[in-house]
Amino acid sequence: MKYLQLAPALIGLCATACTGGTATESRPTAEKIPAIEKVTAQGRRQFQFEYQTIVSGFPVGARRAQVWLPLPTNDEAQSVTDIEVEAPAPHRFGTESVYGNRLVYVEVAAPFPEKLPITLRMRVERREVKAVQKLPGSTPRDRLLAGDQLAPLGDAARSRAAQATLGRSGAEAQARGIYDQVLADVAYDKTGKGWGRGHLAYVCEVGKGNCSDFHTLFIAMARTKEIPAVFEIGFPLPRDEAEGTIGGYHCWAWFEDDGGAWRPVDASEADKDPTRTEYYFGTICENRIAFSRGRDLVLDPPQSGAPLNFLVYPYVEVDGVADVAVVEKTFRFKNL
Repeated sequence: MKYLQLAPALIGLCATACTGGTATESRPTAEKIPAIEKVTAQGRRQFQFEYQTIVSGFPVGARRAQVWLPLPTNDEAQSVTDIEVEAPAPHRFGTESVYGNRLVYVEVAAPFPEKLPITLRMRVERREVKAVQKLPGSTPRDRLLAGDQLAPLGDAARSRAAQATLGRSGAEAQARGIYDQVLADVAYDKTGKGWGRGHLAYVCEVGKGNCSDFHTLFIAMARTKEIPAVFEIGFPLPRDEAEGTIGGYHCWAWFEDDGGAWRPVDASEADKDPTRTEYYFGTICENRIAFSRGRDLVLDPPQSGAPLNFLVYPYVEVDGVADVAVVEKTFRFKNL
């Protein structure tokens, strides 16, 4: 099943998308927003989020630059409204076909400006969840049981999963065994080279990495036991700060339980704070925002390069070639 239809609120955006400048996704003005203290205490958080990129350093003689930015989806864990797009060139919205990820696309022809700034602003309500009945992008079940380019389902994942699930039956019990095994085998450690790509062979050999490495191993092991699992990526929000700049991404995983519900797992946060090991198996907090799901992504319109490992930062091609322009990025939040 492909997610080709935009949410009704986004359809209004598309009517003005090709005019450039600013487009806004509106919200009823009568809605009252509770104080953030009450929202947070109830496992909810409301904030403004700003995603900005500045592209520069276009090669001499280049003719076309293409920029893709991820745009968060609405689901049971988050509501995203009041979306604004600021760009000095026409922009349009797209939908990646396998997982239903939303995208903002900007294309610029030569002569290029010295700098090409693009800013997304949005209002977000994020909810603490223990399970969801529907997870956008979870419908291609065969895809969620297969390997990824950097995480093929080989002997390393199968043998670890077999050990972790020995004597356990049912998806939830087996997933818990896999979660515990990942925590035993991997340390949150961003020293050296090779971490951060979600490379299964790397994390199995070195036994350390960041969130993408933890959840690559969890997902691969789960899939070898016929448990559908999916990768999700976005940004963390500091729990005790009301506003600020976010330095980088955060990711986590979902697996399908025996009843068909989707349960979250955040193994890297559990590794950083072992007192919350129980919490992060089957619960994710409200201090985050999700931007996309899945790996090996083909964008809309399709990029010229290989499928993307994952999408959270801006992706830019100049004349069909990636990594030839300078791409700056800044992410900010402010509690409401």
